Amino acid sequence: MIPAARIAAAIEVLADIEARRRPAADALKDWGLSHRFAGSKDRAAIGALVFDALRRRASSAWIMGEESPRAIMLGALREARGMSLDEVSSLCTGEGHAPPALTEIERERLAHADLSGAPVHVAGDFAEWLEPSFVAVFGEAAIAQAQALSARAPVDLRVNTLKGTREKALAALAHLNPAPTPLSPLGLRLPLSPDGRAAPLAAEPAYVKGLVEIQDEGSQLAALLGAAKPGEQVLDLCAGGGGKTLAFAAMMGNKGQIYASDSDGRRLMPIYPRLERAGARNVQVRAPRGKADVLADLAGRRDLVLVDAPCTGTGTWRRNPDAKWRIRPGALEERIKEQDAALAAAARFVKPGGRILYATCSLLAEENEERLKAFLASHPDFTSASAEVMAQKAGLPELARCASPLGIGIRLTPLANGTDGFFAGELVRG
Repeated sequence: MIPAARIAAAIEVLADIEARRRPAADALKDWGLSHRFAGSKDRAAIGALVFDALRRRASSAWIMGEESPRAIMLGALREARGMSLDEVSSLCTGEGHAPPALTEIERERLAHADLSGAPVHVAGDFAEWLEPSFVAVFGEAAIAQAQALSARAPVDLRVNTLKGTREKALAALAHLNPAPTPLSPLGLRLPLSPDGRAAPLAAEPAYVKGLVEIQDEGSQLAALLGAAKPGEQVLDLCAGGGGKTLAFAAMMGNKGQIYASDSDGRRLMPIYPRLERAGARNVQVRAPRGKADVLADLAGRRDLVLVDAPCTGTGTWRRNPDAKWRIRPGALEERIKEQDAALAAAARFVKPGGRILYATCSLLAEENEERLKAFLASHPDFTSASAEVMAQKAGLPELARCASPLGIGIRLTPLANGTDGFFAGELVRG
């Protein structure tokens, strides 16, 4: 397919996403199934165009003066890809499978329109109802912080120290041009192709044999802040696919015991092959069984309980740009209830002197600092650890500078740290 035909296809996919209000991945999959002539490179290029348009949906619509899929795509070619009017015009000829030629109004807006006077949520490209939350956390930096969430995310890997060193992983993946991550001592970062595609890892021996795992540097740092030590007793209460369980197993050198559980057993299914591939031998998976209390024997005995809480995922918008347009206020209210319930459940398992590590991939104070403050108000036997103490225990003293300005925990953002958005706070039982 020629570049112009790919743009026309991307507009078609955007229209499908808007009409059926569904994830971009589903719309792209259906488009590919109904257009089998399109090769893998074509499908990847169309996907990159769609995701770039979703990253800049609000600002592109503002630039073009309308919210149609075509307008959003045209605006994104300028805003996300830096194309000039002439470059966009050359792709919109109306010939063959190219989009129709630009109208005079479209040409005028592409040439001269800007974001002057745009509200915070438009300039920052996120849902309007979230504007008060972003401003409450970031103040005058809200637009810059949100714009960083609209950029493409790199591919980060965590080196599994049960299988080797970062130097070994760098050598094994040298053909992919990896670089050490700036903050995580276990991370590697792979460059993206010019059109935003990630390097294929499924067939890489270093990945297949468990030397590396895909994990954003922010998630790696959140796990490291747990400071799990060899010989400790750990519970990962919301383990899901097991990313942080695997990180703990490596940190603990397979010594001690980690229990991985989740209220939804389906979310645990990926953990089994991942444990085998990683060589993690100190993990016991406790899947739910009806109304049975599968964790009863762990009560009051854990050194560390991880609450990797279900959240809105606002910190992962670089990777999931369509999610920021599908989230609704009711979802935030539901997540807050789940977060409070998870924290209350975690307290049951912590021994005296033990700790809870609360982590989210959200940037909203409602899901982070406010949840910990609410927990502390109802659990006087717990106190919060300072950012300085958390960073020192993790051996990452530089993270102390990421202390939340809202009084508790550590915050990471794409703008400040180059990671996904993450929050981590520690609660210690007296």
